[in-house]
Amino acid sequence: MTIDVLPDTINAVYVVAVIVFILGLKAMSSPETARRGILFAGVAMLIAVLVTFLSPGLSNFAWIALGVAIGGLAGWYWARVVQMTAMPQMVAMFNGMGGGAAAAIAAVELLSSLSNVAIAGLSIAGGVIGSISIAGSVIAFLKLQGWLRSKPIVLPARQVVNTVVLVVGVGFGAFALLRTDTVWLLPFFVVLLLYGILLTLPIGGADMPVVISLFNALTGIAVALDGFALVNGPLGDAGYAMVIAGTLVGAAGSLLTLLMAKAMNRSVANVFFGAFGATEETGGPIQGQMKPIDASDAAVLMAYANQVIIVPGYGMAVAQAQQKVKELADLLESKGVTVKFGIHPVAGRMPGHMNVLLAEAGISYDKLFDRDEINAEFPSTDVVLVLGANDVVNPAAHRKGSPLEGMPILDVEQAKNVIVIKRGQGKGFAGIENDLFYRDNCRMLYGDAQQVVGKLVSELKK
Repeated sequence: MTIDVLPDTINAVYVVAVIVFILGLKAMSSPETARRGILFAGVAMLIAVLVTFLSPGLSNFAWIALGVAIGGLAGWYWARVVQMTAMPQMVAMFNGMGGGAAAAIAAVELLSSLSNVAIAGLSIAGGVIGSISIAGSVIAFLKLQGWLRSKPIVLPARQVVNTVVLVVGVGFGAFALLRTDTVWLLPFFVVLLLYGILLTLPIGGADMPVVISLFNALTGIAVALDGFALVNGPLGDAGYAMVIAGTLVGAAGSLLTLLMAKAMNRSVANVFFGAFGATEETGGPIQGQMKPIDASDAAVLMAYANQVIIVPGYGMAVAQAQQKVKELADLLESKGVTVKFGIHPVAGRMPGHMNVLLAEAGISYDKLFDRDEINAEFPSTDVVLVLGANDVVNPAAHRKGSPLEGMPILDVEQAKNVIVIKRGQGKGFAGIENDLFYRDNCRMLYGDAQQVVGKLVSELKK
C-alpha cells in the first residue's frame, strides 16, 4: 500500500491557511486589530496560492506566474495610490474582477467538462453568480465614480423584464447542460451579464455599500462553486484553495450585507428591488430657512461647551479633513471640553469608511461610538458638529411618509446646538432634503471641510 505524500501535504497546508484566514477575519472585527487581520488574510492567501503550484496535474506554470505577477503588481500599485474617497470604487472594481475570474473559470470548465454533469452543474451555477457579480460591480463602480447617474435608473416594467432576462439566461445554461452543446454558452454568459446590469441600474448611490457587500458575497460563492468543480475534475486538490477562500468570503459578505441592511432598517430585497430614491418626496418644501454661522461664533460655542460630539460623513473624506479634525479635537480637550465621535454604520460609501479615516489621523478608538452607544448622549450635549454627513442625521427618518421613514439615524437634532459644515445647500446622496438644516437649534457653516475646520482651529487658538 502506497501513500501519496504530496496531496496529503498540500491538504495539510490548506488546513493551516483556513485557520489563518479565520484568525484574520476575527481580527478584522475590531478597528484596533483590523490591520493585523488584513495581514493574516494576505499571508493565508499567499500560502494557499504557492502550495497550489504543487498540485498534481497543474500545467502552464509560466502563464499562471505571469498572471499572478501582473495582477499582484497592479493591485499593489492601485492600493498605494488610491485616495480614501475612491476606496469604495476600488473595492467595487476589485470585487467585480473576482466575479469575472469566477465566470471565466466556469467557462473554461464548461468547455472542457460539459459532459460531466456534476462538474458542469457546479460550473453553470458559478457562471450565473460570477457573471451577475462582475456586471453589477461595474455599474456600482460607475455610479460611485460619478461616470453614471447615481440616482436610480428605472426602466419601464423593470421587474418583469429582469425576471424574463434571468430566466432566459439560466435557460441557456440548462440547454448547454442537457444537450452537452457548447453553442449555448455564449448567450448564457451574455444574457446573465445583461441581467447584472439591469439589476443594478435601479439602485441608488446611497445603497451602494450594501450592493458592494452583497456582490462581494456572491463572488465568494461563485469562487467556491468553481472550486468544487475543480476538486471533482482532473486537477483535484487545486480547487481546495478556492473552496476555502470562496466560502469564507461568501459567509462574511453575506453577514455584512445583512448587518448593513439592518442598519438602514430595510431588507436586502428592498435595497435591490425597491428603487430607493427614484421618486421625489411629496409634501412640498420644508418650512423655515437655513441659518448660517461664521467660524468665530462656532468656535466660541464649542470652546464653552462641556461636551462636543463630532459626526463625520463623506464630506470629510472628500475634503481630506481628518487631520484637521484631530487637531480640533485635541485643542478642545486642552480647554477641558469632552470630545466624542458618533459613527453611523453606513456613513460614507462603504462599511468602516469613517473609522478608517479617523484612525488614519491618529484619533483614539475609545473616542469612537456607534449609533446605539451615542444616541442617548445627544440630549445632554452642548454642541454637535456634523462634518459632511447628511442622510445619516436626517430627522425625516422619524416622519411618516418620508422615503427615509424607519431608517435608524444619529439623533443629533436633540442636542442643544448643531453646527453643520457643508459645501452648499444640496441634498444628500439619497437625494432627500434634510429636515435638520431647518431646525431652530441648527446653524450652517458653509465651505470646504478642511478649510473650515482649519478656521475653527485658528479661532480656538485665539
